[in-house]
Amino acid sequence: MSKKTTLSLILPAFGAALIVVLSQIVIPVGTVPFTLQTLAIGLIATLFRPREAVLSVSLYLLLGGIGLPVFAGGSGGFSALMGPTAGFLWGFVVYALTTSFLINPRTSLVVIFLANLLGAITTLVLGVLGLHFLANMTWQAAFSAGVLPFIVSDLVKILAITFISKPIFNALKQEEYFNQ
Repeated sequence: MSKKTTLSLILPAFGAALIVVLSQIVIPVGTVPFTLQTLAIGLIATLFRPREAVLSVSLYLLLGGIGLPVFAGGSGGFSALMGPTAGFLWGFVVYALTTSFLINPRTSLVVIFLANLLGAITTLVLGVLGLHFLANMTWQAAFSAGVLPFIVSDLVKILAITFISKPIFNALKQEEYFNQ
């Protein structure tokens, strides 16, 4: 088995583990605390190729879906994947696919920022849809609950992803996986 094949098998497990760990870190800011869950999603989407990025997020959702307490705040269970916040969770898959498709190790900082912004926006849109249809919230209430509290924190996380991804790419440039 080649080193490239081994990495393509290990990276999704590593990515899922990173999401699990960062999902449990809660930073109380204002009335709505936020986690580093989306920071993990963005890092994986930025650093991994689409296949490994989507597999990382899918494995994370599978672990949570079978009941392991891996989702934000230590929750888990199949109901989370079908409940009011399901749109956000499924949006992470779209974030991973979209962003990883647009980025490679030679991508500029501006494109990394914009690709992550696009991924975050798709997650928020799917989250609002979930809140509207699954929690029976009005569009305004869903937007107020699912987007407004997270704008600043998401922008900060996207800036962090943007500026730490280049040094990570540089540190891993000798690895064949990160050079294509």
